[in-house]
Amino acid sequence: FTFATGIVRNVALGAQFATHSFLIEQGSGSQSSNETQLYARWRVWGGPEGTEGLHLSVTPAYNFLAKSADGELGADWTTGPLTLQGAARVAGKPLGQSAARAAFGGGVVARVNRFVALSADVGSFVSPTVRAAWSAALNVVIPGSPHTFSLEVSNALTSTIQGNSIGQSQRLYGFEFTIPIHLKRFGPWFHGTPRPAAVGDVSAPVATTVRLAAYKFGTDTVTISVGQAVRWVNNDPVEHTISFDGAEPGSPLIAPKGSFIHRFGKAGTYSYHCTPHPFMKGVVIVK
Repeated sequence: FTFATGIVRNVALGAQFATHSFLIEQGSGSQSSNETQLYARWRVWGGPEGTEGLHLSVTPAYNFLAKSADGELGADWTTGPLTLQGAARVAGKPLGQSAARAAFGGGVVARVNRFVALSADVGSFVSPTVRAAWSAALNVVIPGSPHTFSLEVSNALTSTIQGNSIGQSQRLYGFEFTIPIHLKRFGPWFHGTPRPAAVGDVSAPVATTVRLAAYKFGTDTVTISVGQAVRWVNNDPVEHTISFDGAEPGSPLIAPKGSFIHRFGKAGTYSYHCTPHPFMKGVVIVK
């Protein structure tokens, strides 16, 4: 199981729990078969995951089974539908057969379309006696929801920093289902919610309004004239963005009940999406 929550901008806390860890079978001598890891993740550089460009993150963690302070420095680079990932890891007190403390990993994510992505990764301690851990997955966004479903195959039993760095001979199959829970929906006091406000070209002549609700754009395609503007109003309990697929500047995070106005100065077709929820897509046609 994995549970994680954002606490401040670009910082998250999480816990991972595995009911049976094969790491203890490699000679650690532990009487417990439960592996628990607490971690914090800080996105030091770059925006949300999936946005264009290079991003860096730091993840300190504590593995209770190994009684070990571990850490990971991660990097990911996204261009179009492709994301490349890399990680350098260190284990203070390695479990199992590995005497090495350093490990490296890498992976790739290829987004086939707005709902489907393929991913694969590999990682290993720096030791000739350690089998590398690997995994591959088919990931699906459930249309009209913030949930994802993944079918996975791997030779690792845990997704901790140490578990991602040592594999076994057995191949395992399974699935993963994510359930985002936005605490603002149940109690606004969990976060300091900014006062709803209009941002963007607030003085531009608005030709049409697109409302965001139930993780959808109320109108998928709108048509306006050059010099006119579109207003997007966020009726969801979570933040959204208007991020254009081309060079057109988009919005910052739009708070619940907030709005974003953008004026279009050139004719053309402008496709856009929401960065935190990329399955949300729309088009503005400017004539």
